[in-house]
This record gives sequence, C-alpha cells and structure tokens, in this order.
Amino acid sequence: MGVISFTEEFASPVTAARMFKALILDSHNLVHKLMPQAIKSIQIIHGDGGPGTIKQINFAEGTRYRYMKHRIDALDVENCTYKYTMIEGDVLSDLKMEYIASEVKFESSSASNGGCVCKVNSEYHTVGDFEINEDDIRGAKERAIGVYKVVEAYLFENPAAYS
Repeated sequence: MGVISFTEEFASPVTAARMFKALILDSHNLVHKLMPQAIKSIQIIHGDGGPGTIKQINFAEGTRYRYMKHRIDALDVENCTYKYTMIEGDVLSDLKMEYIASEVKFESSSASNGGCVCKVNSEYHTVGDFEINEDDIRGAKERAIGVYKVVEAYLFENPAAYS
C-alpha cells in the first residue's frame, strides 16, 4: 500500500467557530441545501455525531459519483479540529484507494480581519502498489475546497447564521 500526503491551507474572513459549526457540526443539514446540484443528501447512518459516527454523502443525479461514507475519528469543538476517514464509496474505488484519512483544523487569524485559517492534512492510502495520478488528487482537493468556499460565502452573506 502506498501513502500520498498533502496539506492544504486557506484563509477565510469568517470566524473559526462559525466555519466549524457550519462545515463540520451541521454539514448534514446545510451543505446539500447550498449545493443541490452536487450533493443530494448527507445522512448520519450510525452514531450521534461524535467519534465513531458514520456519515453518508449521496451525490446528485448526473454527477461523477453516487456516494461516499466518512467515519468521524475525532471531534474537538473547543479547538475546532476534526479527524475523519473516508471508508467507502465509488470515490475510493475510482481512485484505487483503500481509504483517505483527513484532519481539518480551523484557527483564528488576525491576518484575515477576525476570520480564520483552515488547514487540511490528508493521507491517501492506495490499494496495493497503485500509484495515484496527481491530477486525480488535484481534482479531489479542488472539489473539497469548493465546498468550503460555498459555505464560507453563505456565512459571509448571513452574519447571524451559526453565530
């Protein structure tokens, strides 16, 4: 099994607490409403939202993938950190992955005028000796950042949401 790691970081004008609440704690209620063309639904299929919880993301008809499942490995609301592992779905089989483990952290930042910096560390664990295509990773990163940017725009336009 091969492992490919990457780190992504971006600044947001929205506070760490609001981004964390919207993107992590309430994603199953918010994201599909903001992106119905891409995400049909997000369901908690096991657990209470804490570590061990399994979330299933169902993609909209006509998109490249049907679904994926994430397991929450760690959740620290006070420090705005979240660890999860993608454990199932056609995304994994398409990319020839056993699983993808990620850690997300939102940190307050004075440089972003009261906003935050989001740091994402991900490890792609391939099936056997398969070597992943860098374009596939780039595409996956761009889709993930796209979700963050849509939620960020919603929070920026709705300052009372998730306060």
